Amino acid sequence: MALATRTDKRTDRRSDTRPSLPRALWDSTIGKKTVMAVSGLIMLSYLVVHMMGNLKIFFGAGQFDSYAHWLRTIGEPFLHYEWALWLIRVVLVAAVVGHAVAAYQLSRRDLRARPTGYVHKRARASYATRTMRWGGVILALFIVWHILDLTTGTVHSGFRPGHPYQNLVDTFSTWYGNTIYIVAVAALALHVQHGFWSAAQTLGAGSATRDRVLRTLAVVLAVLLFAGFVSVPVAVMTGVVS
Repeated sequence: MALATRTDKRTDRRSDTRPSLPRALWDSTIGKKTVMAVSGLIMLSYLVVHMMGNLKIFFGAGQFDSYAHWLRTIGEPFLHYEWALWLIRVVLVAAVVGHAVAAYQLSRRDLRARPTGYVHKRARASYATRTMRWGGVILALFIVWHILDLTTGTVHSGFRPGHPYQNLVDTFSTWYGNTIYIVAVAALALHVQHGFWSAAQTLGAGSATRDRVLRTLAVVLAVLLFAGFVSVPVAVMTGVVS
């Protein structure tokens, strides 16, 4: 009887140490890939909206500044000033952190699974696939720069709070501002090209019949985002926007 009791206690202790369902999902490879897919689609949705908002700069300072002000008054009077904007920021930060952590852990897991290099030195993956990791690092550094430049004005010597149109024009009137931005957008386009298709596969949207459509859509999204974002610094450099 005593032996049976001790055995039951050991069984209970083993069952108590089982990870919770969320932790088990997070620890699994498919769980991390799902986090990357969902967070990536959240960020992609934001980028499309953000690009469309940036294009309002072609309608003049009044239109662009009014749009920037509207972002801070979304939901009023139910929500206080900037509450909706901060909610969006919180969701984006959670998406960026979840995406980055999952990507890093999957990368480490992949390296541990193949400690030696590939026998074939010739790259078999696409250029976008091979640059996903470095592209992610470039984008992470750019996000920090972008916030310090156009949100807080920390690295922007001529920053004027409440004048987003003029701040944007000032940034793209410098060679380094244009270089940083265009390189980051190029990295973003490559990231989206591979990431969108990969997310679709992870979430079960891919199939033999839809594969070509998804790949084409990924390329179209990448090209549109690149063209839309880069059109702003190009317009400032060429004097179309001033």
